[in-house]
Amino acid sequence: MTNLYRLADQRARRRIVSFERRELSRLLNLYSMRVATGEWRDYAIDFRPGMAVFSIFRHTAEQPLFAIAKVPGSNGGPYMVYNGPRKLAHGDTLEDVLRIFDRKLKLLLG
Repeated sequence: MTNLYRLADQRARRRIVSFERRELSRLLNLYSMRVATGEWRDYAIDFRPGMAVFSIFRHTAEQPLFAIAKVPGSNGGPYMVYNGPRKLAHGDTLEDVLRIFDRKLKLLLG
């Protein structure tokens, strides 16, 4: 026979994950610094079931260079950084995983 499902029940089961204002501010700050150096040119924010993803692009028409994901309840911490299918970092705080983007200062001799 036919099973009836209440739409309200289905929505309650799906948990919406998003970046908080502080997290989004930190991500956009990092993004803007790299745009200023000409490395990055575009970004996208996706909300998927159980996760939020901030993707960074060098060119708009390409695959993302990096994806910073927030997945609450995952092993190794809720924050992860991916380069394609490769996981580069995971941690308990956004600051932990964003350290992968820290640069070493180089002395240029002229």
